[in-house]
Amino acid sequence: MQPKPKHFVTPEKTKHHAEILANRVRHRFRHLSRRFKRENIDCFRLYDWDIPEVRAVVDWYAGHVVVAEYERLQTGPDWLPKMAAAVAQALGVPPEKTHTRRRRTNTKEGPRYGKMDFRKERFKVRERDLSFRVNLDDYLDTGLFSDHRDTRVIVRNLAAGKDFLNLYAYTGAFTCAAAAGGAKTTVSVDRSLNYISWAKDNLELNGLWGPQHTLVQSDVNKFLTQAQRERRRFTLAFVDPPSFFFSARGGPASGGKDIRMGAAFDINRDHPQLLQNVLKVMAPGSVVFFSTNHQRFEPRLEGLAVKDLVELTPKTIPEDYRNRRVHRCWQMTAL
Repeated sequence: MQPKPKHFVTPEKTKHHAEILANRVRHRFRHLSRRFKRENIDCFRLYDWDIPEVRAVVDWYAGHVVVAEYERLQTGPDWLPKMAAAVAQALGVPPEKTHTRRRRTNTKEGPRYGKMDFRKERFKVRERDLSFRVNLDDYLDTGLFSDHRDTRVIVRNLAAGKDFLNLYAYTGAFTCAAAAGGAKTTVSVDRSLNYISWAKDNLELNGLWGPQHTLVQSDVNKFLTQAQRERRRFTLAFVDPPSFFFSARGGPASGGKDIRMGAAFDINRDHPQLLQNVLKVMAPGSVVFFSTNHQRFEPRLEGLAVKDLVELTPKTIPEDYRNRRVHRCWQMTAL
C-alpha cells in the first residue's frame, strides 16, 4: 500500500472544503446572475480558485455547472465529486447537469483539447446577441472560452469591412464576432476537422454562414507559408495558439521548413517567429491581436515590424475571473 502524500486532504478537510466552496458559489451566483441575465450572458465563472486551499474553478453554462479541480495527489479520487455535489446542491442543479474536469497545471503533460468522452451532446448558450454550441462532457474545454467575451467585443467593433484571419480558430467564436461586426471576409484555420465543423455550426447558428467565410483545416505554419506564397493579405487577425503542442510539420521556429515529424511548438520559445510569420500576410496598417493563456508566459515582442504595440490584458478579462492573468492579450498594428 502506497503512503499517502504529504498534506493529504482528510475527509474532515474535504467536508470543510465542500462547505466553503458551496457558500462562495451561492453568493457569487446571487451577485452575478441577475446582471448577466440583463446582458443576455448565460456563461460565466462562479469560482476561480478564490480560496487557496480549494484548488478549483466553477463555471455556469445556462443551467449547467462545470466543476474543475487543478490536479494534485493530496486530494485523492473522492475530492472532486464531493465538491461538485456541494456546488450542485447549493445552486439547485440536478446531477445530469453537473460536470467535472481534472485540469493539469503543466501544459506539457498532454494536448490542450484532449478527448474525455464520446457523448457528442451539445447545446446552445448565449453571449450577448451571439449564440454558441458547447459540449460539457467530451473535451477538457467546452467549446467556448468565456474569459475572452470582452475581447470578442473589441474585435467585433473593428471588423467592419475587414478581411479577418482567425488562427488556431477552435470553434470559431471570434469568427462569429467578426462576422457579426461586418467583416468583408473571414478565414478560420485550425488543425482539427472537428473544430472547423463546429465553427461552421456556430456561424450557421447565428445566421452568419455564407461564401465570404472560409474554414481551413491545416497546421497554422503550413497555412501561413502558403498564404505568403500566394501574396494573400488580411486586415484584421486574432492569434491564440495553445501553450504547447506537437505538429506533424515543422513548428513556427522552423521558419516553415519540415524539419522533422512531431515537431513541438512551445509558446514561450516560438511566439516571436509565429508572429513574424503572421505579419508577413497582414496588410500595412492592419491590426493583429495576440493572446495566450500560458500562466508563465514571457513575452518577447521587441523587433516585430509593428507600431502601437499595447498590452490589453486588463481590458479583456471580465469581472467574474478572479485570476487576472487567465489570459494575456496584445494589440499591434502592422507596418
